[in-house]
Order: sequence, then structure tokens, then C-alpha cells
Amino acid sequence: MAPLLQIKDLRTSFFTDDGVVRAVDGVTYDVEAGETLGLVGESGCGKSVSALSILRLIPSPPGKIVGGEVIFEGEDLLKVDENEIRHIRGNQIAMVFQEPMTSLNPVLTIGRQLTEALELHLKMDSSAATQRAIQLLEMVGISDAESRIGDYPHQFSGGMRQRVMIAMALSCNPKLLLADEPTTALDVTIQAQVLEILARLSRELGTAIVIITHNLGVVARYADRVNVMYAGRIVETADAATLYERPRHPYTVGLLKSVPRLDQTRKTKLEVIEGVPPDLINIPKGCSFYPRCTFRTDHCKEEVPQLMQVGEKHLAACWEWQAVAEAQTKLKAQGAPAQTEVAE
Repeated sequence: MAPLLQIKDLRTSFFTDDGVVRAVDGVTYDVEAGETLGLVGESGCGKSVSALSILRLIPSPPGKIVGGEVIFEGEDLLKVDENEIRHIRGNQIAMVFQEPMTSLNPVLTIGRQLTEALELHLKMDSSAATQRAIQLLEMVGISDAESRIGDYPHQFSGGMRQRVMIAMALSCNPKLLLADEPTTALDVTIQAQVLEILARLSRELGTAIVIITHNLGVVARYADRVNVMYAGRIVETADAATLYERPRHPYTVGLLKSVPRLDQTRKTKLEVIEGVPPDLINIPKGCSFYPRCTFRTDHCKEEVPQLMQVGEKHLAACWEWQAVAEAQTKLKAQGAPAQTEVAE
């Protein structure tokens, strides 16, 4: 059975006065029906742009999807006409954006913003759409939903607005939900509540979710599989348990070491990845992680590594992945804690 979503060699660039920014540079991955996929990496690595490309929401100019395929249920979304992609957005594929206050319309009530999609995509009349909107607000944990449906976004807290965004995204029972940093502006307690809502609704509705985040604790708890992105490319992919237990790309190792651990003392300093991400206008000739990598060789500087098999359903784009594996084995032999014990 084919995956729900297949992204093949996706390339999205921004054409600026300074040059061409290759924000997404040949990304390939699948999303199975009902699964939760984590997409992680530093800010600016192309996570959000890759998600926006799926729904063709790249601002043009300066942005443009310059190559690749986005196959959703057997149809390439990059080739369908504007009317069809508008029908798919919010209906079959929905998106939860980072900051709800910039995504919700400040002059329309929450109720109107919920009922609009129901009337457009599901052809509900006003009364049925209103009742469904109330049910959706209750589903995401907003109390007294019937009286609050007439409120405006500014009358809700940040956590409540994010719940409204989730309700809007799930209103038409989409098959795929793209959650772009859905908890960035929220405190830790509210983050957990929002993520639990997403996980529960995914189980109940069978919706596949792509969680885009830099929070490795979120990924450890909620994702079935993980894609690690760096400089517009996927550099490692595996199921969540394997990735945390046996990382095979130096960048993934660095990310995991930079996360606070429950088994460390409060005075323990976090390790950092030296250097800065590359300029996406002038990406290095070989491996883009080469200047920051402790495992680098001359080969890495000359040739770009492609994703290669490093374990069962485990791929890494690194010429020196075996050296990384040996280093991890030595650490464990010395009694170092497992990478999976990160603070969530």
C-alpha cells in the first residue's frame, strides 16, 4: 500500500538580490496514514518551507518551488490547478501555524472562522456548521464553548488560541495535519496540553501528523519516525527510538548532546555545536556540515553524501557514519547514559 504522502526531491528556492537561497534542496520522505512524523533541525534549516511547499503556500515572488514531486493519495499537488489545491487545503491537508495571533483574523469571531471552512468544504448550512464548531471547541478542551464561540481572538489566551487553531485544522477531518512549531510561544504546561490534544485526536480520527519542531523532547514523546534536517536537506531518518539510541550523523549527535538531561546535575554545562549553519546562498561544495563536524575527512569536503543505509529503516547522509557509530559504542562502554533519556 502506497504512503499517504510521498515527497520526492523537493526543491524550493528564494530569488533575492543577494542570490538564490536554496531553502529546500532535494528533500525526499514519506508519511504513512495515521503516523506521526517529526521534522527537526535548527532554525533556518528548511523545515517550515518544506511544509509550506506541500500546500503551495510559498510567497511568490521571491519564493518558487523549482523541482520535485508532492504525491498525495496518488496525485502530484505541484501539478494540480489552483481550484483543486484550494479544495485540498484545510479539507484533506490542514496546517497549524507557529503563532495563532498572526493566523487568526482579529476582526472575525472564532465561530465565523470555524464555520467558514465547514460551509465551504463540507457544504454545511449555517446552523449545522455552528453546532459542529461548538463540538470542535469542546473537543480541544475549551470550556463553555457555546458562549465563547462569539468571542474574538484577542479574548483568548495564547494556549486557547492555539487550541482554536487545532480545532480549525481538524474541522474537516483532514487525512494529514502539518503542525509547524505548534507550541513555540506557549509555556511548558500548556505545551504539554496542546501536544496531548494533537496525539489524542490523531488516535481518534486516524489523522497523520507532521510535527515540525526544534524541541527534541517533543519528538521523543510523540513521533513514530524522525527526519533530521540541515541546510535544506534531510541528513538522517529513523524511527524515534532508534534515532535517540543510535544516532549516526554527527549533526544528530550534536543536537542530542545539546538537550538538557534528567540524569545530569544542575551544574552540568550543555554541549554546543561549534560554528554556525552555512549560508544557503553559498552552500559548501561537499557536506554542508563539514565546517562544524568533528568527524570530517577530506572526502567530506569534496563530495556531498547521500542518504545511505546504516541500519534497518535507518538512513544517514554521512561518509563517516561508521566512525560515529564506533564513538557512540565507546561512550556506552564507558557508562555514558542512553541518548533517549532527554528532558521532555
